Amino acid sequence: MLAVALLGVMPEVLRDSPSAALYVLAGYLAVHLAQHVLTPHFHFGEETHRLSATAGVSALLGLTLHTFFDGVAIASGFLVSGRLGVLLFLAVLLHKLPEGVTIASVMVAGGQSRGRAVGAAAALGAATVLGVLLTGQVGALARHGLALSAGVTLYVAASNLVPEFQSKRGGTTAVAFFSGAAAFFAAERLLEGWMR
Repeated sequence: MLAVALLGVMPEVLRDSPSAALYVLAGYLAVHLAQHVLTPHFHFGEETHRLSATAGVSALLGLTLHTFFDGVAIASGFLVSGRLGVLLFLAVLLHKLPEGVTIASVMVAGGQSRGRAVGAAAALGAATVLGVLLTGQVGALARHGLALSAGVTLYVAASNLVPEFQSKRGGTTAVAFFSGAAAFFAAERLLEGWMR
C-alpha cells in the first residue's frame, strides 16, 4: 500500500496539480479524524475487549467508506492512465479478501449471524463498485479522488500497518512488507514497458 501511494499515485497527482497535495493531506486527516476523534478508543489489539453488536456495524461503516474510496481510486487511476488504473486495481484486489474476512470476523464476534457477516463482506465489494461507477459521474471525485485516496492510503499504511509489522517478532512480516513493495515496483516497471 505504501509503495502504491508513493510510487504510483503521488507522482501522478502532483504532476497534474500542485494543489493536489492539499487533497492528499485532507484524505490523511480524514482517516485520522475518524480513528482518533470519532472513535477515541481505537487500537490494534494491545488490549482486548468483548465486541458488542454495534462494534460490527461501526466497523462496517468505516470499511464501507474506505472501500468506496478504493473504487474512486481505481476509476480515477484509469482516468489518469491505463497503467495506473491497472496497478491500483491489482493493489485493491489483493487486499479485498483480507477486508472481507476482517469484517465477517468482526460481525460474528459481535454476535451477528453468519448470513449478516457474509452480507457485510458483500457490502464492501458493492461499495467499491459504487465508487468506480460514481467517479465517472461526479466531477469532483474524478478531479480530486485520486489525491484523497492517496492520503487515505498513506495514513493506513504508515499509521496502522507499519507499526503493526514493527511490533511483530521474527522476520516474516518484514519479508512480506518488503516483498510487497518490491512486487509493486516490479509490476509498475513491467506495465510501463507494456502500456506506453
